Amino acid sequence: MIGTVERAHARIDLAAIAQNVRRVVEVAGAAQVMAVVKADAYGHGAIACGRTAIRAGATALAVHTVAEAEQLRSHGLTVPMLVMGPLIGPEWARAAAAGVETVAWTPEGVLAATAAGVVGVHLELDSGMGRLGAQPADVAALVEAATGAAANVVGIMTHFATADDRDGEQAGFFREQLVRFRAAAATLQATYPGARIHAANSAATFRDPRAGFDMVRCGIALYGCSPFHEDPSALGLVPAMSVVSYIAMVKTIRSRDSVGYGRTWRAQRGTQVGLVPVGYADGYARALGNNAEVLVNGRRVPVIGAVSMDQLTVDLGPEGTETVGTPVVLLGAQGPERITAEELAERRRTINYEITCGIGQRVPRVHLG
Repeated sequence: MIGTVERAHARIDLAAIAQNVRRVVEVAGAAQVMAVVKADAYGHGAIACGRTAIRAGATALAVHTVAEAEQLRSHGLTVPMLVMGPLIGPEWARAAAAGVETVAWTPEGVLAATAAGVVGVHLELDSGMGRLGAQPADVAALVEAATGAAANVVGIMTHFATADDRDGEQAGFFREQLVRFRAAAATLQATYPGARIHAANSAATFRDPRAGFDMVRCGIALYGCSPFHEDPSALGLVPAMSVVSYIAMVKTIRSRDSVGYGRTWRAQRGTQVGLVPVGYADGYARALGNNAEVLVNGRRVPVIGAVSMDQLTVDLGPEGTETVGTPVVLLGAQGPERITAEELAERRRTINYEITCGIGQRVPRVHLG
C-alpha cells in the first residue's frame, strides 16, 4: 500500500539535492553559488531546499518575488538573498524590511530601492535576452542615477538566452552575449569595485567556466534535472523528485472496449486496466494521454486514454496481477527503471522545468533525508 499519504505525493530527496549542490560547487570552481529557489524551488519546496542548499555549500539564495523572500525569512533563513523580479510601489519597502537585495535596470528602480533603504542593488544589463535589464544606450543614465543616489551597488548581472543550446543554431549567441557582458561589466566594475559579477545559470555554469565570474545562479541543476534536457547523470546530477500514487481500481476489459473521454484508446485484446487517482489538476498533463508510461512493480506500463482532471488509466496487460493499493511511480525510479522529467518533457514537447514546477499543490511534498 502507499502508506500514510493519501492519493498521491511527491517525494523530495534532500540528500540528492545536497549532492547536486556539491556538484555545482565543484563545477563553479572559484565562483560562489547562489541557489535559485524561486517558484517553491521549482516545485520541490523552497524552505527545505533552501536550507539544504546552504548546508551543502551555496552562499546565497535567489527568488523572484518579495513574498517568496518573506516566506524564507519567516522560516529562519537569514543568508544573503536576491529578489530577481520587478518590484513596484510598497514592494521596495517590504524588500528593505526583509533585508534582501534587489535588481534594478532603470534610474527609477535605483532611486526607489535607495529611497526604501534596500540593503543592496544589483544592476542588470540586457546583453541580448531582451527582457529585464538596461540596454547599452541606457547604462550611462543608470550609473548616473546610482552614483547620484549613493546606491549600494553590490552586483552587476545579466541573463543568457541560449546557454542550453550547445550545438544548435543559437549556440553562437551565448558566446556573443558573454563577450558583450564581459566588456560592460569590466567598465562598471571600475565604478563599483566591490560589486559581484554574475551571469551564469545552470546551463552556462556547466557549459563554459568563463561565464562563472564571481558567482553563478543555479536552479534546475540543483534539483537533479539537466539544463541541456538530456540524461541528468551525464552531468553527475541526481533527480530529487518522485511522484507516487497507487492503483485505485482494476478492471478487466474486452477487445475493442474503449477507455476514457473521447474513446481515444481501444483495447486490441482483453486486458487489465488500472485507474490511478492523479490527473491534470495535479500537474500530470492531458497531453500525456496515450503518450507516456508509469512504473508498476518495477516495469513500465502505458498510460491509455485521455488523462482526466483527477484520474488516469494504465494498461496492466492481460497477465497483470496488480491489485488495489499497488504503488505507481509517475516520475522517479522504481527498481531498475526510471522516468525522468526530461522524458516527460520530451513527450509533452516542453522543458523539464515545466514538469517539476507544474506538479500541483494538492500533491503534498514529503521531504526525505
